[in-house]
Amino acid sequence: MKNMKMGIWIILICLFLNPAWAAKPNILFLLSDDHSTPFLGAYGNKDVRTPNLDKLASEGIRFDRMFATSPSCVPARAGLMTGRSPVAVRMGRFTSPLPADVVALPDLLRDRGGYFVGVGGRGFHLDGPPTSSAPEVGGFLDQHNLRTFADRMNYVQASKLGPSATLAAFLDAVPAGKPWFFWLNFDSPHHPWNRVGPLGMPDASKLTVPGYLPDLPGVRGDLAKYIAEIEYLDVSIRDVLTVLSQRGLSNNTVVVFMGDNGLALPHGKGTLYDPGTNVPLLVRWPGVVQPGRANKQLISGEDFAPTMLEIAGVTPPEEMSGISFLNLLKGSPGFTGRKYVFLSRLTHGGDGSMSPNISTINFDLARAVRSANFKLIYNTTPHQPVGPPDSNLDPSWLEVKAAFAAGTLQQKFVKAYFTKPRPTYELYKLDTDPNELTNLSENPQYAQVLLELKKALTEKMVLDWDYLPTPLK
Repeated sequence: MKNMKMGIWIILICLFLNPAWAAKPNILFLLSDDHSTPFLGAYGNKDVRTPNLDKLASEGIRFDRMFATSPSCVPARAGLMTGRSPVAVRMGRFTSPLPADVVALPDLLRDRGGYFVGVGGRGFHLDGPPTSSAPEVGGFLDQHNLRTFADRMNYVQASKLGPSATLAAFLDAVPAGKPWFFWLNFDSPHHPWNRVGPLGMPDASKLTVPGYLPDLPGVRGDLAKYIAEIEYLDVSIRDVLTVLSQRGLSNNTVVVFMGDNGLALPHGKGTLYDPGTNVPLLVRWPGVVQPGRANKQLISGEDFAPTMLEIAGVTPPEEMSGISFLNLLKGSPGFTGRKYVFLSRLTHGGDGSMSPNISTINFDLARAVRSANFKLIYNTTPHQPVGPPDSNLDPSWLEVKAAFAAGTLQQKFVKAYFTKPRPTYELYKLDTDPNELTNLSENPQYAQVLLELKKALTEKMVLDWDYLPTPLK
């Protein structure tokens, strides 16, 4: 009896000293749009001035190898909310709503975890397009009752507010004493890049152009605009976290900041290269996550939902293929990590500039598997011309095409952007070729690596009931 009383006192003391143990933590999920790693100061990028996100990173853990399940908004977000690949949950068409029979993170947090769940900010993309902008598709979704998020969520933002006001309105709706999960979506740094942070437009001439882009004036100019959007986003993050602090909620709230997919420039959004899929991920959890850590293990968008569920004390369902990284957040043993992450290129929305030859801007079907040091991309529709979604009419891409036509574009970029048809298989050794410009798929020295990755990708496609032909029979 004496030992039992002592144990109770120890538990009570621990709860007093560490409020994060006293109740289920709230979860604030901040999702930027089209945001590639390493475009934050916290990742060592000296061109990007993001003091507020850098501070968030210093107060928690920074992940260097977080990969979206897909390089475009709808399928990437489907992976985050379901803990499965977008292929497995039938989210291959850009205008798809999440099927009602697919269990998602908000359902489970609400029904099994007792959470008050909500979504707000920029459109979250998983309920299909608004009928006002897509009258035929949207009309059919309404007619057949295919929109599900009003049933999955306790709170869906009805009016457009700024990010901090959006969070405040949600918090006003949370019942007293109820743990909550709020998914707050941001416009930035989605194209068009027309907003500037408090320090003004970066000097394009002083920027470091990533090695996967040609160094052209239009590329520098668009890169400066993209960075300015991220600096604008940083101020919005500051304002949101201020609301959290003013409400006295910072100490018992897990703050997760992430990008949904990569930047809308060549080799980025719409492609399975790292700039299209490697996104920032920062997690702050006072009293649980040791501040100032960085991690280089492979993390998939599929892993987000299982991790959030375990934070909330909910066991992830078996159909989720994601792997919880809760033990990694806690610094506890028992996280073995991933050997591979898997990526899917599906469709993208039309932009009003469709040509008779459908390009990768709108439609491309490809799959990829990435290990710590190699990536295999499997192109099943390699005959379309290449183009970057959203920015295909901007100076960056127009100047790239002009340089190609004039014969002045460097050969490595000619090969990357203008090979037609593209190779069915692309294999990259990432330690020596981080820009993914030298295809080793036909190099006999890497035949075993190629076979290993084909096997891994084939298994994933089988388990996901993928409709594409597999790399191996």
